Amino acid sequence: MKQAGPARRSETASRLEQGQTKPPERTDHMTSTDTPTQPITRRARILSLIRRAVSMEKIIYANIARAVSRRPAVPIGGKGFRFHTPVLTILWIFIILSAVELVVVDLIVHRWPIPRVIFLVIGIWGLVWMFGLLCGYYMRPHTVGPFGVEIRNGLDLDVPISWDDVHSVAIKKHTYDSKDRIIADGDKEILVVPILSETNIEIVLERPTCATLPGLHPKGGQHNVSVIRLWADDPRSFLDEVRNHI
Repeated sequence: MKQAGPARRSETASRLEQGQTKPPERTDHMTSTDTPTQPITRRARILSLIRRAVSMEKIIYANIARAVSRRPAVPIGGKGFRFHTPVLTILWIFIILSAVELVVVDLIVHRWPIPRVIFLVIGIWGLVWMFGLLCGYYMRPHTVGPFGVEIRNGLDLDVPISWDDVHSVAIKKHTYDSKDRIIADGDKEILVVPILSETNIEIVLERPTCATLPGLHPKGGQHNVSVIRLWADDPRSFLDEVRNHI
């Protein structure tokens, strides 16, 4: 059962007065009429892709910087929960293959300076990018803290949920054939954040709550979700930490 709202708000106010941290920015609840109805132009999609690519490039280097300084993106008073175990082996295989490819290509084109420089730049950039992606799994975990849950995945998915919006959290396994993040269940929308097409935690919300996903509608943008399903490597510890707050 959830604690009374006033008690939770009192705890939040106390932490703010102590200057420990501040809650994640919340987006006001939206109704289905807030969903964009105008068609998105090709130009808008191209601009969105460019902006997202630039943003992801910045995040890659930020992930590496966080890894070097050992500063994961976990708010003060919160606890991080990783979700990378099922894909860790795959990531390391890609990183090793990228490093081997860099050496092999250099041996092939070393006679020609200009192509050699071009391939070296591309190869090093690709290797750094893969390493930054790996660092992201370590440095951008799901978090549970005084102000709610932050659900993360990939480089730029970050969905904060306030405790006021959480009805219940449970360990429930689901497997998906579709790659869509938003799944319709009757008149409800479910946000799915899987790892290798599986989730093991289900968060039921008090009411349809706005979640902003990377990209443009319908796969990205704002959606009013009633349930969120995600994967955590240690779901029981995740649930235990949630119990400390609701």
